[in-house]
Amino acid sequence: MGIYPDLFFTFFKIGAFTFGGGWAMISIIEKEVVDKHKWLSKEEFLDALAISQSLPGILAVNISIMVGNKLRGTKGSIIATLGTVLPSFVLILLIAMFFSKSYNNPVIERIFKGIRPAVVALIVAPVLTTAKSARINIKNIWIPAGVALLIWLCGISPVYFVLAGGVGGIVYYRYIDKKRKHQ
Repeated sequence: MGIYPDLFFTFFKIGAFTFGGGWAMISIIEKEVVDKHKWLSKEEFLDALAISQSLPGILAVNISIMVGNKLRGTKGSIIATLGTVLPSFVLILLIAMFFSKSYNNPVIERIFKGIRPAVVALIVAPVLTTAKSARINIKNIWIPAGVALLIWLCGISPVYFVLAGGVGGIVYYRYIDKKRKHQ
């Protein structure tokens, strides 16, 4: 098979078999893109993840655009994006056509309640993997913990922390890390 069908079906599988949004998809995307197909290195994936979270839109779509673009430019981006969004589009269309009348059905409610614990596990797994890959340890755990607390308790927009992180990274790598390497 060529790269275009591989891109489409890989992201179609990701879009079809992950529930719970972006964070629930991260570990599956990483396994497919980094481990299985080796389209991105671990470092490239972490960079793509950081950029995808910083951009508006759906995380999986943003990553699919970046992977498709890296492999085959605009056409690759379109193919990967179609693979990601097509399962959700079809599912929502089917729900709108057939299940809209049964939304308050107790069986359907129980099914969705049963899915919730699995979604929580799908969210926790990539958080731990990403923390490990980002080299979060006992010395620097205060940064993400403090940011999470400030967002949660004070209602500060995450946008400010993303911008502060970008500025902090530029300052650190341009000045502090450069001075340390020259010593």
